[in-house]
Amino acid sequence: MKRNTIVLGITLFVFAGFAWAGWANFEYRRQAADKVMAATMPPELVIGGDDGPPSPLLNKPAPKFTLQDLNGKKVSLADYKGKAVLINFWATWCGPCKLETPWLVELRDQYASKGFEILGISSEADNLTDDDKDAWAKDKAAISKFAQQMHMQYPVLINGDSISKDYGGLDAMPSSFYVDRNGIIVATQTGIVSKDEIEGKIKKALADTTAQAGK
Repeated sequence: MKRNTIVLGITLFVFAGFAWAGWANFEYRRQAADKVMAATMPPELVIGGDDGPPSPLLNKPAPKFTLQDLNGKKVSLADYKGKAVLINFWATWCGPCKLETPWLVELRDQYASKGFEILGISSEADNLTDDDKDAWAKDKAAISKFAQQMHMQYPVLINGDSISKDYGGLDAMPSSFYVDRNGIIVATQTGIVSKDEIEGKIKKALADTTAQAGK
């Protein structure tokens, strides 16, 4: 009887090991598939994005804000005065955001030396109250995990919903606002578009509008 119990225990342990390995392998393959899909999507493919009327914020000063990053540090848009900034609203549950983020990481690395930065603003925590500490901790952990997996080296800010009204309500994710060196929104984006189109809008934000006006 004792021997049978030991054998049963070993068998259950082995099955549990296989089950865990299978889940881990599935999770790894899922993450790899997301990256491959993002990397191999044809440049001309557009999913959603920019089909509606122009944003009322276009050609106007970007609304000011101050939010916390994942370390609790306060970060303001004003901190990046003189730089071109892509304000990118996203969420971990947003499928298109998973496709777009690797492109943003690459483009940020490519244009950072020219005075370009991305502020990745998470809109993860919808309708949470300030005293809901457990929910905030859970959302923050999910955001941090996503940022690490995607190698997001640019500032990642939380509680984007607190400024969503200032930026038009954010009816879809991702939503992006391209701010030039003078603090003016020169391009917007709702949904995901091609990497080439994102790069074109970054170049527009980087353009020296003062020099162009003098020509």
